[in-house]
Amino acid sequence: MNVHPDRLLGSEPAVRELARGLYREVADAPIISPHGHVSARMLAEDEPFSDPAALLVTPDHYVTRLLHSSGVPLEALGVGAAGHPPPPSGAAAPRAVWRTLCENWKLFAGTPVRYWLQDTLERVFGCELTPAAATADELYDQLAERLAQPESSPRALLERFGVEVLATTDDPADELEAHARLAAEGFGVRVIPTFRADAYMTPDRAGWAARLGTLGQVAGIDCGSYRGLLDALRARREHFRARGATATDTGVQDAWATPLTDREAEAIHRRALAGEVSAQEALAYRRNLLFQLGLMAADDGLVMQLHAGVLRNHHRPTLARFGPDTGHDIPVATEFARPLRELLNVVGTSPGFRIVLFTTDEAACSREIAPLAGFYPSVYIGAPWWFLDAPSAVRRFRAAVTETAGFYKTSGFVDDTRALCSIPSRHDMIRRLDARYLAELVADHQLSVQEAHTLALALVDEIPRTAFRL
Repeated sequence: MNVHPDRLLGSEPAVRELARGLYREVADAPIISPHGHVSARMLAEDEPFSDPAALLVTPDHYVTRLLHSSGVPLEALGVGAAGHPPPPSGAAAPRAVWRTLCENWKLFAGTPVRYWLQDTLERVFGCELTPAAATADELYDQLAERLAQPESSPRALLERFGVEVLATTDDPADELEAHARLAAEGFGVRVIPTFRADAYMTPDRAGWAARLGTLGQVAGIDCGSYRGLLDALRARREHFRARGATATDTGVQDAWATPLTDREAEAIHRRALAGEVSAQEALAYRRNLLFQLGLMAADDGLVMQLHAGVLRNHHRPTLARFGPDTGHDIPVATEFARPLRELLNVVGTSPGFRIVLFTTDEAACSREIAPLAGFYPSVYIGAPWWFLDAPSAVRRFRAAVTETAGFYKTSGFVDDTRALCSIPSRHDMIRRLDARYLAELVADHQLSVQEAHTLALALVDEIPRTAFRL
């Protein structure tokens, strides 16, 4: 595959030489991963990965969406019907899935997915063949052999990657037994949960009442009332904190945090339980709960992550057949300044409150998020996320936000991945791009070489630790 040692470090010789030195400073630094979707249960069980397709193709919607966009059916990539695993035969058999990826390798040219997969194959597993129809079976056999080795178990891989902190994403009703087990067994990576209450914010979604019942049982608090739900969420936040959580996460289409009176919220809650809630009422309820979660964050100190600006599950037939997180979530234009004004007027200068804002709307980074972070002590700029985590977009992000808010009001990098083996590749890509950006500032005489080295280290250590209170 001929992965070049100077990839992403720039083409101008003087900048590239400076970037090499900055990259060497951080290339092997421990990885802090404060937001992602790797399963704690998978790590606790530590079972070997079954095959290359199950590791690198089927669970990664970055991969499956690009193949699907060129006409490859999701079922041919091993994606099963919602709630059911695919049959391990025919077009969905692991070797056939892997062959489909290799035969369509050209589709990934110029994408970050290509970078991550190529880097993973070479640096993690030592495979040098370029994926293609002619190499598919040989590559599959090489990977299958390596996956069978003890050093390729999930825990062994994380330790080999140099991961120091790994945050998972978890439902408030989760008892977090897997996290407790990992801690009790002395696993060398600090695996911490992240509280994500999205499922309880949308009373017009199917299953909402059942989820409230489960949450109430786990919390020991009746969620039949709006006040009961708030009390249960507070109790579960404390449970998460006791298990090491430092942050929450909320994924919403828009960032509006608009409070209702208790009477208004209670009335909507009752109508939702009766199956009589309107779409407008459900929207008001969700926006009110976002406001309430912000107040809770100011009280208990859990860092509030807000991922806004995505229209989830755009293709209803795919959602019905395969479930969520199957590649058809689409970015939309997003506001932050007006939607968050009421919340920030209440807690924006509170020492206990911290919020990290993520968006897939590139213009919002410079237009709204960076100016907010440039004033409010509580507001931090989330790393380029999803659709913006490509090399060119990352470089635009740095230029767009640094002039307004500086480096130290950013979050550090979050890999946001379900694909465990892509973690080192994603962090390596960002370290190279940040080295290049810092080198350009040095070459332009905006930074000294020493300042650039200090910042390169801070971007992978001090900055994420501060933003996420690690």
